[in-house]
Amino acid sequence: MDIVKLTQSPFEILNDPLLNKGSAFSEEERNELNLNGFLPYHVSTMEEQLKRRYENFCELPSRLAKYSFLSTLQNRNEILYFRFILDHVEEMLPLIYTPTVGDVSIHFSLLYNQHRGIYISFPLRDQMETIIASIPFDDIEVVVVTDGERILGLGDWGAGGMAISIGKLALYTLFGGIHPSKVLPVMLDTGTNNPELTKDPFYLGWRHERVRGEEYDDFIDQFITLIKKRYPHVLLQWEDFGKINAQKLLDRYRDTLCSFNDDIQGTAAVVLAAVYAAVKYKKSSLAQQKIAILGAGSAGVGICNQLAKAMMQEGVSEEEAKKRFFIIDQNGLIHSESLNISPNQKEFAQEKKNLDDWNVKNPGKINLYDVIINARPTVLIGVSTQAGAFTEEIVSTMAQYLEQPVILPLSNPKSCSEATPAEIFEWTKGTALIATGSPFGTIEYEGKQYEIGQCNNVYIFPGVGLGAIAGEITKITDEMMIKAAEILSSYAPILEADNLPLFPRFPQLREISRTIAIEVIKVAQEQKLAPKRSLEEVRKRIDDEMWDPHYPIYKR
Repeated sequence: MDIVKLTQSPFEILNDPLLNKGSAFSEEERNELNLNGFLPYHVSTMEEQLKRRYENFCELPSRLAKYSFLSTLQNRNEILYFRFILDHVEEMLPLIYTPTVGDVSIHFSLLYNQHRGIYISFPLRDQMETIIASIPFDDIEVVVVTDGERILGLGDWGAGGMAISIGKLALYTLFGGIHPSKVLPVMLDTGTNNPELTKDPFYLGWRHERVRGEEYDDFIDQFITLIKKRYPHVLLQWEDFGKINAQKLLDRYRDTLCSFNDDIQGTAAVVLAAVYAAVKYKKSSLAQQKIAILGAGSAGVGICNQLAKAMMQEGVSEEEAKKRFFIIDQNGLIHSESLNISPNQKEFAQEKKNLDDWNVKNPGKINLYDVIINARPTVLIGVSTQAGAFTEEIVSTMAQYLEQPVILPLSNPKSCSEATPAEIFEWTKGTALIATGSPFGTIEYEGKQYEIGQCNNVYIFPGVGLGAIAGEITKITDEMMIKAAEILSSYAPILEADNLPLFPRFPQLREISRTIAIEVIKVAQEQKLAPKRSLEEVRKRIDDEMWDPHYPIYKR
């Protein structure tokens, strides 16, 4: 049992969520720390506290009420909070992250009850150095930063993006074992273009249209310079930045400090893991796949990049790999004559001359159904936020030319999903291999129960982050993300039985994160991006880093 020596007053101890044990302070601790009189007489065990909290939790009527209950517990007793989540992880994860966190972001200002994280607002940019210098933690290892412009599939919710940063960092602690005192959520408030927020009398962010151009770039540059100065070895995760900034910021800063964009790289890696698992189950290979992606934003293009590089690792040339991708946006299939496409999208544009003999209704706008009947993709991925975009016609057509189509409707939350698993199973007569962006649980088809895996970034980023910290990695590369996906796919339950999902159960996540961390460090060492250490030393550093929520013994 750990022993921690304290100098704080009783009031400070009881009001510090990282120190407070509530009713679980022992008699010896109460005497030594002068806590008698501040607590009820009975000394609770953690098990008693957990049962008491669960009884309270089960009485609550809604997801938002349960989120608020958990948030209050986190702000009062952080050790108990993380133990509580881990003990009920499959029930709690949808509440502390997707899909509930989307609703929390929308209602953030109304729900706001206690400070957590750092808000750096554009009007206060001249005070940024003082703000960052005033952060009361010297040993921050992970920063999750957002500007709230693209919250899941819900759009611009401004300062509500802080809920995403807080939620992601809770997952770093739960599954990567990063101590809660070593994580920092940051909201860069550069305004909002959502009129609902600017007119909302309760909105807590800066009520101003979003800053763009040089002013925005200078603001971000100032932040990166100052955060690196304060925490030179920090891992920074970019989260929920808009399409016009996400890839640009990643490209600009990935060599400046150890950083990655979870919406681009994390999403791509977890999708790659799903496809790896599916093709292993089908006894095929990634190199043999053709991929259709509905949605051409940073997530969609990031998926293309990651899967193409993984194909190249299997011996496919870069030119051939990029021909295997068909990206459809609101203007139809992206091809060499498409207008107003980004350089990243252009890399995966189909040659227009190769489409001339396609059978399409409108050559000026080749839609997803046209791609299905002409290109015959083996994998269909949705990151469009267009509810119902995977129609019966599209899905059933795939099932006509494929024994087991891989269909991944990934848009969050459920209200934005391109199709439901029940619909896909009905339209493919139960043959499709499915993973979804939101949790759908188990479905029944023709008397059999099928578990549907959630293609959730939480399977990837805690392990990658743990590896970056424990291995002292200086840059996150695509090869590290591909290795993480490969490791994750090896845990796919479907490889053991037909009606099991493409993704493992959440209680396995700490074990998976540890394995991913080890393998990511190996890749970093091969790329000379981390100090060379023996496997035994790497494992020890990871185990030393991974915190488990239990009460230490306090001494004065």
